[in-house]
Amino acid sequence: MNQTPFGVDPPAQPELRKSLSVLDGVAVAASSTAATTSIGIGLGVTAGVVGLHLPAIMLLAFLPILGIAGAYSRLNRVEPNAGNGYVWVGRSLSPWLGFLVGWVNCVASVAFLAYTTAVTGSALLQLAGEAGVHRIGSLALDPGSTAQTTALGIVVLVAVTLTAVTGVRTAARLQTGLLLFEYAVLLGFCGYGIAVGPHPFRLSWFDPFAIPSASALAQGLLLSVFCYWGFEAAFTVNEEVREPRDASRAGTITLVTMLGLFLLGSVAFQRVLSGPELAGHGAEGLAYFGDRLAQQPLAALPLVALMFSAVASLQAGVIPTARGMFAMSRDRTLGPVWSKVSSRYGTPAAGTLLIGAVSAAVALLALVIPRLADMINATVNAVGIVVSLSYALTALAAAVRFRAALREGLREGLRAVVLPALSALALLGLGGYLGWSFYRSTDHLELRADNGWFLLLMPVAMIASGFVVAAWAKWGRRSPYFRTGHGTDADAPELLPSSN
Repeated sequence: MNQTPFGVDPPAQPELRKSLSVLDGVAVAASSTAATTSIGIGLGVTAGVVGLHLPAIMLLAFLPILGIAGAYSRLNRVEPNAGNGYVWVGRSLSPWLGFLVGWVNCVASVAFLAYTTAVTGSALLQLAGEAGVHRIGSLALDPGSTAQTTALGIVVLVAVTLTAVTGVRTAARLQTGLLLFEYAVLLGFCGYGIAVGPHPFRLSWFDPFAIPSASALAQGLLLSVFCYWGFEAAFTVNEEVREPRDASRAGTITLVTMLGLFLLGSVAFQRVLSGPELAGHGAEGLAYFGDRLAQQPLAALPLVALMFSAVASLQAGVIPTARGMFAMSRDRTLGPVWSKVSSRYGTPAAGTLLIGAVSAAVALLALVIPRLADMINATVNAVGIVVSLSYALTALAAAVRFRAALREGLREGLRAVVLPALSALALLGLGGYLGWSFYRSTDHLELRADNGWFLLLMPVAMIASGFVVAAWAKWGRRSPYFRTGHGTDADAPELLPSSN
C-alpha cells in the first residue's frame, strides 16, 4: 500500500510556512555566523595560534569559503531543500556521505550551542561585574567559571528556544534589531581603535608566509573557517523564503559582510592590543578591548554587543539545526518527531524544543572542562574540523553535479567545477593535516584542551557516530534515502512512500 512514512495522509504533508524575505534570511545567517562573538572570542583564540597575523588568516580562509558559497548557491538554485548539504551530497556522491554531512552539521551545531550557552552566561556575568555586582550571597561571580556561565546560559537558551518555536519570521525580526546594535558598536569601537591604537599598523599582518609554522597555518585556517561558519544558515530556511534565489542572495551578502567585519576587527584588535593581550583574555577579549578604548559606561557597550550576539546566535543555531533534522526525518533517516510541524506556528516545534534540550544537556556535560577558555578552545577546534569536512563534501557534490559546465567554456567551468573542487581539496587537506598534528602531539589521552588526542577524539566521535546512526537508518528504519540518495522534494505534495 502506498502511504506516507509515518501514516500521515498526503494532505497533512509537513510544510514549512513561506514568509521570509532576503533581509530575514540575512538576519538568520548573520546571527548564526555571530560576527561579534567571533571577533570578541575567536580572534583571541586564533591569535594564540598564528600570532599577529589575524588579517592574513581571515583573508586566506575566505578563499575556500568563497568557493563553498558558490557551490551552495548553485546547488540551491536547482534543488532548494531544508536539508541542503545532506540532500545534495547524497544525490551526487553517496547516501552515506550525504547522511554524514547532515549528521555532523547537526552534531557540530549542538556543540556550538553548548559552547555559546557558556559564552552568553560569561557575558552576562561580566556585565554584572561592570555594574558592581560581584557576589550573590556567599557565591563569588566568576565569568571564567564553566559551571556558573553554563547555568546562567541555559536559562537564556530555554528562552530563545521558545522564541524559535513561534517561527523564523519572529526570530528574524528580533535578530535584526540585535544585529543593528551589534554592528553599530563594532564599527564604532573598531574604527576608533584603528585610529588611536598605540601599536603601529604593519603590512606583515597580512603576510601568511610569516605565520610561525605549517601546523599553525592549518589550525589557524580551520579556526577561521569556524568563524565564517553559519553563512549557510540562509539555505536551511530556503523552504520558508518566498523565492529560492533569496536564500542564495542572503548567504552571499552575509559572507561578504563577515569578511569586512573580520578584517576590521582583526586590524583594530592588533592596533590596540599586544599579542599576549590578544591571546590571553579568551572569552573576555572584547570587554578588555572596550576598556582600553573608553571609560565606563561606554566601555560596557562592546560587552552588551557580545551578549546580544551570543543570544542571537543561540537562537539562530537552534533554527537551522531543527530544519536540517526536519529534512532528514522527512526522509525517514531520523525519527518522526523531528518532522512534526506545529499547526499553530507552521514550524518543526517538537524538533526545535528537542534541539534546545539536547544542547543544554551537552553544555552540562562540558562541565568536565572547568575553565571556560579551555572549553572554547576544544570546541572550536573540533567543530572547525567537522565543518570543513561538511563544506568539502558539499563542494565536491557541486563539482560532480555540474561537471558538464566544463564543456560550456573556461569561465563557467572554473566557477561551477574547478573552484568548488579546489576549495574542497584545500579544506580536506587542512583537516587531515591538523588531525595528524593532534595525533602526533602527545602519547596519551587527557580531558584537557591542550591534549592533542582529546582534541582529535571529539571530531572523530562526531564522524564515527554518524556512520552508526546511518547504519540504523538504512537497515533499521529502511529509509528509501539510502536506495536513491534523493531527499524529499521540498515542493512535493507527498512524502516519500514507504517501502511497504
